[in-house]
Amino acid sequence: MSREKAERIIDYTPDEITAIANVSLLDEGIQFLEDIKSPYVLKADGLAAGKGVIIVDQLEEAIIEFRAMLENEKFGAASKTVLIEEFLSGVECSVFVITDGDSYQILPEAKDYKRIGEGDTGLNTGGMGSISPVSFADDTFMKKVIGRIIEPTIHGLKNEKIEYSGFIFFGLIKVNENPFVIEYNVRLGDPETESVIPRLKSDLLDLFIAAADKRLAEEHLEFNLQSAASIMLVSGGYPGDYEKGKIITGLNLVEDCLVFHAGTKQNKKGEILTNGGRVLALTAFGNSREESLKKAYQEAKKINFEGKYFRTDLGFDL
Repeated sequence: MSREKAERIIDYTPDEITAIANVSLLDEGIQFLEDIKSPYVLKADGLAAGKGVIIVDQLEEAIIEFRAMLENEKFGAASKTVLIEEFLSGVECSVFVITDGDSYQILPEAKDYKRIGEGDTGLNTGGMGSISPVSFADDTFMKKVIGRIIEPTIHGLKNEKIEYSGFIFFGLIKVNENPFVIEYNVRLGDPETESVIPRLKSDLLDLFIAAADKRLAEEHLEFNLQSAASIMLVSGGYPGDYEKGKIITGLNLVEDCLVFHAGTKQNKKGEILTNGGRVLALTAFGNSREESLKKAYQEAKKINFEGKYFRTDLGFDL
């Protein structure tokens, strides 16, 4: 902002200053969109229930969406700030660490599936399922992740004098055998958690206490070497409009599978009803990705409610 413009703003009200700032940001954002190549990635810089990312091919559509996010707060307070990013083509995965501010421990990685439709088509959701481990996240790939991303992040926090203890979520994409960061979060991911935490054989509470006491380096983490697959059962119409209150049956028939209740409630009769878009997550183990998925899908078929939907192609890109 020029000194002349800044001096003029002194005479404006706070609301007028906000309006001027938004116009300036909007103009700068549109100019940036015009300067980069398609596809265009627009990301709400805040929590948006996993739906705050828009990827479009046409410049005109990108500008419309950018205006909707910044001016009309399409994703609420989360889109008061919008990130415009370079589009990277590759396969994604999520890597998680827990840190005490000095040292860190790496948890199992996972691959999640955000799109509602088969083959990763349709609208973004909060997550339709996940798989852990990820086949391409081998020792060579993870050495790059540690050296280029995880350790520089931990060192960066210390250099910025940010005292942070807890989870760090690295949303990564593999492009030509190299990892790139798509996003950071200071939490675990959902639905990755449903396949990652069940693989953790070490006591999670001990891990938290060690992080709080700054002795995380002393911990030795053990994981279940089997594959875990978690699939999400959602309400018909999700992630758009959907109905609640549908009776869920078959939960008592599920065997050898973890059932996580995401959007359910119990009525006075003791019946379990749907109460959200993402209703249940089912996690199964197997000696291979294929085996864990087969088990999870077999159990998913035992559960029924009106409008039930789940993706049947998890792992198709691995």
